[in-house]
Amino acid sequence: QVQLVESGGGLVQAGGSLRLSCAASGRTFSSGVMGWFRQTPGKEREFVAGISRSGDTYYADSVKGRFTISRDNVKDTVYLQMNSLKPEDTAVYYCSAGRIYNARRAEAYNYWGQGTQVTVSS
Repeated sequence: QVQLVESGGGLVQAGGSLRLSCAASGRTFSSGVMGWFRQTPGKEREFVAGISRSGDTYYADSVKGRFTISRDNVKDTVYLQMNSLKPEDTAVYYCSAGRIYNARRAEAYNYWGQGTQVTVSS
């Protein structure tokens, strides 16, 4: 079992930056794939970024070059550094844990946090 708690969301102007954190508990964290997804009302949950246990990363095209995912296996924490934010990045961001590298569908992830709101004003 893995429990995930996100933090770091908030309101930022377009062009600004935010750093999301996801604190994990449970003995499987260091061996699993971690991901970030986002969701807006009425839409499906959208893949944003993922990272393997060893630090290999993969991104959605919409955030590549602007967002960076990283993890600290000692602190059991995964991060999402978001730069050059755009109004279309506004969403609830969710941290997730799974076992399939490069998985981009929400169904491939087994555990989820409660989400943190990111709002980018124009």
